[in-house]
Amino acid sequence: MISYKPLFKTMKAKGISQYNLINDHGISASLLDKFRHGKNVNVSTLADLCKILDCKIEDIVEIEKEA
Repeated sequence: MISYKPLFKTMKAKGISQYNLINDHGISASLLDKFRHGKNVNVSTLADLCKILDCKIEDIVEIEKEA
């Protein structure tokens, strides 16, 4: 299962809110909803977030083992 828990931790550590992503960087609210609900997103979207947050992909997404 894909988890975006690291994304929200990274955002907090970098001082970037969802409001900032939407208003300052053009990230859509529907995309943030996909992250909150663990839905699939394009790799290019993850790359864009890495650039915005100045981080590595593992700071945004992780793979959780299914029980």
